[in-house]
Amino acid sequence: MKEFIKGANPYMPLWEHVPDGEPRVFEHNGEKRVYVYGSHDIEKTQYCGRNYVAWSAPVDDLTDWTCHGVCYETHYDSILYAPDVVKKGDTYYMYAAERKGSLVVVASSKNPWGPFENPVETKLGFDPGVLVDDDGKVYAYWGGCAAPCYIAEMEDDMATIKEDTLVSNPLGHSTCPWDPRDDGHISLIDAFFEASSPRKVMGKYVYLFSRRYEKPVPELGVFEPCNGFLSYRISDTPFGPFHDGGDISFNGGEILLDSEGLGTMTYRWGNNHGSIMEIEGKWYIFYHRQTGTDEYSRQAMMEPVDVAMGTDGKLYIGDIKYLNGEPVSSKPVEMTSQGPHINGLDARKWISAGYACHIFGSSKYAYIRPGYEVRDDISTPVVNITNGTTVGFRYIQFGTKAPKSVTVVLEEAKSGTVNVRIDSYKGRIVATAAFDGTTPEVIASLTAGVIGKHAVYFEFVSADPAETYTFDRFTFD
Repeated sequence: MKEFIKGANPYMPLWEHVPDGEPRVFEHNGEKRVYVYGSHDIEKTQYCGRNYVAWSAPVDDLTDWTCHGVCYETHYDSILYAPDVVKKGDTYYMYAAERKGSLVVVASSKNPWGPFENPVETKLGFDPGVLVDDDGKVYAYWGGCAAPCYIAEMEDDMATIKEDTLVSNPLGHSTCPWDPRDDGHISLIDAFFEASSPRKVMGKYVYLFSRRYEKPVPELGVFEPCNGFLSYRISDTPFGPFHDGGDISFNGGEILLDSEGLGTMTYRWGNNHGSIMEIEGKWYIFYHRQTGTDEYSRQAMMEPVDVAMGTDGKLYIGDIKYLNGEPVSSKPVEMTSQGPHINGLDARKWISAGYACHIFGSSKYAYIRPGYEVRDDISTPVVNITNGTTVGFRYIQFGTKAPKSVTVVLEEAKSGTVNVRIDSYKGRIVATAAFDGTTPEVIASLTAGVIGKHAVYFEFVSADPAETYTFDRFTFD
């Protein structure tokens, strides 16, 4: 029996909905693993939930994630927003954002998966991020939405800030039309919004955050206010001054560029939160995407990123452009279906439509329908597909031997045609699956040999413009 792809993008199972993940590599009992602690989208009608769960993967296989279960329950009968976890000495400290981020407590554990207990109230605020420096000093960063960001050094108790170190608004807050500032703080166009995450990279202090753009970013298809970006600023000290680095991640899906360089998004952007982590010598950005029709069923995503230091001392992170071996600019890395499967998803396994990073052209609002049933063979389908819609996956690995057929599975039997295209949503057609309305599953022969790694797109064609399709999964043989 065929296996289903796992550990792709999202890298947790399709039934799990963990946003805001701050990756950490911890070595515990002689084993190094990557841990992610995210707010938990289980309320379904609002952000997050009343517990945190811990997930981890071995550093040598980022497709193999294990759920350690609930690691922290609310102590205030409240919704928990984005947390952070650090290790100092032999103790792990979780900064839990109770009361929707308005009260941050620090709880502790002797192991990285918790449970984290004995919460102590702090003066930290929304979206806390914590850095344990090389000399053992600890710095906290926080702020967001209509509030400025802050930085402070922490006392040895990991709960009390050193008041004389408090720095207010080191980045300048983005403008907020729904809550304009009138208290003297600096407000900036295209600036800090939320999601503070401090890291130290190549000796530099890197402040990662969610940037809110008010002006258009036409090359990415952004023409309205948007905070789907993860960006960074750089300093030689933990308190700044910080200099702009750029954008690392944008969760708007594949960007289609026209001849004038104007982009079109193929996935519905939403808020973003995460960070970078070096794992076995490779760097990754951890972020999240949206599913469903709102922002209450988000999922954990990751992409490889490049990190390089220029001769001018500037740190570049993301998709870096080099000139004569020297980094000269960077831009957000692409959003993919593959995640840690950096060579592409195995074409000969079942691949859920829920791994799509391109949903484009529907006359209705086509989206990935969230699934919550805990099982290994879960598939979250793309719904509201109409004539002309393309559903794309970047990337699929076909290996060295070309498959002879493709199996396309709908959720229910419908009449219509599905063209399988490679490399572009307008690319070469390599198979056509004709559905006659009697079965939801069709096997179609490939008309061309396909080997290696390719983007794959499923184009839905119907004579009835009102017909809708639900795309469940596919595989090649």
